[in-house]
Amino acid sequence: MKKSKAALLWEQPGEWKISTVDVDAPGAGEILVKMTATGLCHSDDHLATGDSTFGAFPVCGGHEGAGVVEEVGPGVYGFEVGDHVVTSFVPSCGRCKWCAGNLQQLCDNGMYIMNGGQMDGTYRMHLDGKDIGTMAMLGTFSEWQVYDQMSLVKVRKDIPLDVACLVACGVPTGWGSAVNAAEVRPGHVVIVMGVGGVGMNAVQGAANIGASHVIAVDPVEFKRTSALEFGATEAFATIEEAADFARSITQGQGADSAIVTTSLIHGDRINEAFGAIRKAGIVAVTAQGSLTETGVPINLFELSMFQKRIQGVLYGMTSPRKTIPALLDLYADGILKLDQLVTKRYTIEQINEAYRDMREGRIIRGVVNF
Repeated sequence: MKKSKAALLWEQPGEWKISTVDVDAPGAGEILVKMTATGLCHSDDHLATGDSTFGAFPVCGGHEGAGVVEEVGPGVYGFEVGDHVVTSFVPSCGRCKWCAGNLQQLCDNGMYIMNGGQMDGTYRMHLDGKDIGTMAMLGTFSEWQVYDQMSLVKVRKDIPLDVACLVACGVPTGWGSAVNAAEVRPGHVVIVMGVGGVGMNAVQGAANIGASHVIAVDPVEFKRTSALEFGATEAFATIEEAADFARSITQGQGADSAIVTTSLIHGDRINEAFGAIRKAGIVAVTAQGSLTETGVPINLFELSMFQKRIQGVLYGMTSPRKTIPALLDLYADGILKLDQLVTKRYTIEQINEAYRDMREGRIIRGVVNF
């Protein structure tokens, strides 16, 4: 058993509180990891604000982590002590029909990630005899953690782990939103609504594919300016300005696609993106929505007669075991920007300050270093 400093959420809404917890030794098929760093994703903030529901409190947050294997349990294959690993917030079995169809992000094990415990209902983290839930069967806001081997991806050792952690969630989600969901092609005109930790990588993905115009939309000037450094060709404060510009360069047709990566999605945002695209265009909806909100006020004539498509996006519509190593290769080759995504680094004790910085638009991505 390990003693570990961890950030826990005890109620919704609430703030993260630092506690010293007990972390079990790894069981069958499990791996003990000494964490190096974790990214601060908006999805964990949705827990703190109450925009997401969760099955067990208190909960150790975090799902965008990287570290070094310390110990492997019985039945573990493909991992050994000293390996560098990145977390996957969907534990991919490799055997269900989704995994077999190269859709690991839709693995049937995804049904467990908001329950709090492991797939068998047990827990690996405790405080004063009380079980502690973990976000997405991970809980990367902890110095030490036990993970199911299905939740880890082994990565090359020459990549610094405090930037490798970013490819656990935000980078593949954004990159895949452009490359896979929006089906960006060379010469396309693309709008990215919201250029934070996910949207900035949609900008990178679209630019890398060869879009002629990558139009960033964000009310925060710092993010608009930053987007230009990540491959955006234009940046506007509102979707109305972006849509008008897209129509001005396409003979009135509109953008080929619009990628919605705002902090929390609402139906009117989807409608705004829908109105900005051309016939047979795609709206890629990556931002997280509420379980209770329904309805999108779109023009139904345009939906069918213009063959427009609204595409939901999970994990960038990409398989993590394939994409995480590939993105790190792009980083090593100088193509993918990761260091520049990290606006500021924090200690685990500063986690509430970090999330305030995120909400107030001061950072693209914050990273906690252990």
